[in-house]
Amino acid sequence: MGGKIKRILANSVLVVLFNNELIIMGVVQRKLSKTFENFFDSEKSSGILLIICTIISLAITNSIIGMNYLSLWQMYVGGLSVEHWINDGLMAIFFLFIGLELERELQVGELSDFKNALLPIFAAAGGLGLPALIHFLFNNGTATQAGIGIPMATDIAFALGVLALLGSRVPASLKVFLTALAVIDDLGAIIVIAVFYTAKLSTVYLFGAMIVFGILILLNKVRILSLVPYLIGGALMWFLMLKSGVHATIAGVLLAFTIPFSAKDDDEESPSHRLEHFLHKPVAFIILPIFALCNTGIIIGADSLQSLTTTNSAGIISGLLIGKPIGITLLSFIVVSLGICRLPLDLNWKHVFGAGILGGIGFTMSIFITNLTFVGNANEINASKMAILLASLTAGTIGFLWLKLLGKSEESDADMDTMDFEMTEV
Repeated sequence: MGGKIKRILANSVLVVLFNNELIIMGVVQRKLSKTFENFFDSEKSSGILLIICTIISLAITNSIIGMNYLSLWQMYVGGLSVEHWINDGLMAIFFLFIGLELERELQVGELSDFKNALLPIFAAAGGLGLPALIHFLFNNGTATQAGIGIPMATDIAFALGVLALLGSRVPASLKVFLTALAVIDDLGAIIVIAVFYTAKLSTVYLFGAMIVFGILILLNKVRILSLVPYLIGGALMWFLMLKSGVHATIAGVLLAFTIPFSAKDDDEESPSHRLEHFLHKPVAFIILPIFALCNTGIIIGADSLQSLTTTNSAGIISGLLIGKPIGITLLSFIVVSLGICRLPLDLNWKHVFGAGILGGIGFTMSIFITNLTFVGNANEINASKMAILLASLTAGTIGFLWLKLLGKSEESDADMDTMDFEMTEV
């Protein structure tokens, strides 16, 4: 076992310091990394701003200047509408950021330890599968069956923003569990977008994009550490993806995995770390708020309540509010019962179910998939967005109240800033 070990005898209790972990009487206390703390802080602030932007967008859309506001996003600039530039351009940067975060999680974060990663992986699988199944049962054989991907995703910023409102009563393991769960959910959504929401495919442009991707990987292998060639190559890959018919935002995720990464936490020399650190605030405070302003312009009319009773809306609402918490908790309980993985000591099943409820905040990713699913069908898009907002607001409110009233930390959790594991689990 590598690493530096220190043994300290305090109050007749053996305390062992190993790297960034504190081992006390067989219990390993693992501190959260500085990079994770920065990510969590930026996401919670972004979540609050998203709520504000959504309220503003809804208010303006349903005012006397509503039609002017909606037409603003349909103005054409450089051959594409403003809405298209936001959903395909700015959101590619968002997906680049998500890709960088996913890479960090896989390399040095919670997902880097396979045994610790199993719980959020299985939880995410349950949170992806059951909502999709519920929507399918409502819409099988109908014109809205393609909306199966809408209730599958979780909005990281919104969910962590609600969790942050609980303050110091949130165990460290719950923060990491929900973050890892949401990141894996987004990965699932990305795969769904790439596989099921591809327009007419141009193999020539797709082949060109893959050549650029291969060149960027080669640059990584020979340790070219300047970000410039990666960003230029990423822009070219985005253009080729846009022309290929595969959604252009996928280029952002692919680019993230070509940029050299350092396993050292908060390494200023790491291109991946520098880019992720640079993108934190622009993504949280510019890109996602603009996306919310553009995509939550929902017209609330006399038939709004009726639109929420359609099979598509029922599938979305039920998938997010019922499928998410049950799917996440049930599959987690099964794999823990079978001994495949274990709960951290500072996490209990009430916490897991509360995280499952917050997983029902689909918002950004659900709206994003809605736009891809019902292209050209404004009424269906509007109704789907209403269902997403209603479900997300309800999930956020119930999740907050659940964790506030029932999510009391374990008595053995003396330090809320560390994740606690049995020595045998590490």
